[in-house]
Amino acid sequence: MKSLRLETTAPFQGLPELVADREGLFAARDIAIEWIERDGGTDKAVNVGVNVPKGLNPFHSHGSMLERGLADMYNACELGNYCRVQDSRTGSRQLGRRAIMVFGAIVVRGDSKVVIPQQLAGKNIGVPFYFGSHYMALQLLEGFVPRELIRLCDAPNGSKGRYDALMAGEVDATTLTEPYVTLAEQNGCKVICSAFYPGTEVASGALDAPTYAKFNEAVREAVRRINENPAAYMHYFIEYHAAGDPRIAALRPEDLRPSRLLVTDPAPIPAEELERSAAWLKSWGMLEETDSPLELVNLEIASQAHAAE
Repeated sequence: MKSLRLETTAPFQGLPELVADREGLFAARDIAIEWIERDGGTDKAVNVGVNVPKGLNPFHSHGSMLERGLADMYNACELGNYCRVQDSRTGSRQLGRRAIMVFGAIVVRGDSKVVIPQQLAGKNIGVPFYFGSHYMALQLLEGFVPRELIRLCDAPNGSKGRYDALMAGEVDATTLTEPYVTLAEQNGCKVICSAFYPGTEVASGALDAPTYAKFNEAVREAVRRINENPAAYMHYFIEYHAAGDPRIAALRPEDLRPSRLLVTDPAPIPAEELERSAAWLKSWGMLEETDSPLELVNLEIASQAHAAE
């Protein structure tokens, strides 16, 4: 049986992988998954004086174990992974899109005077730099607010910390993922705008194409099962956080909206989207050391694995 070390993942960004593991879909394909914890030691504070990601460590959570040689693969938001693999010291590269499209939202407290995105101009919006909802916030806001009036600030990489910071008045608005969007709504917060965004799988050179193809085969079966009955899998979102947050433990699976769970078969990053995403990142002062986005993908492994599917 092939051993594959994966960095730990939460349901909002890795539900199909968690289902594939729990329901024996990896094992059925001779893959033994070992989960490597990645969250220890991350900064959970808000810093309103840090407004851009430049100078921050893109590996302070996602990719940290792979960079240390302790994991073979991880998944994280696609745009953040462009930046991570650019800075990788181990030569890690993206292989393709993961199966889940993350639902994220920009949220304000119930007592906020903000009711439309335009009113977020100049407001402190807490985001986890280099994480998916950081990029989602920029992409959503630039449709409503001039770039020079978008004010992001550094906030914890977990939705729990950002939700707590919002409710404590440390930020005017923040980005959340499930189940914290639901918790925020139950406590009177307002969702100002929301979107789905993609992620990718990143691997070291130790991962071969046949193993990645089998990995995706298991994930595709998990996707099929989830899409057959999304409501049956909402409990994952609660169980993951329940031990560390009694507010989430008090939620019921039926409190969560299945419409916010969007999974699809893993696939290559479309070439035109790869080009556009890299250009967009550069326009925000990121990805400055990359000449071509093709440098950020292991095209050989990706093409072999996806062709085998």
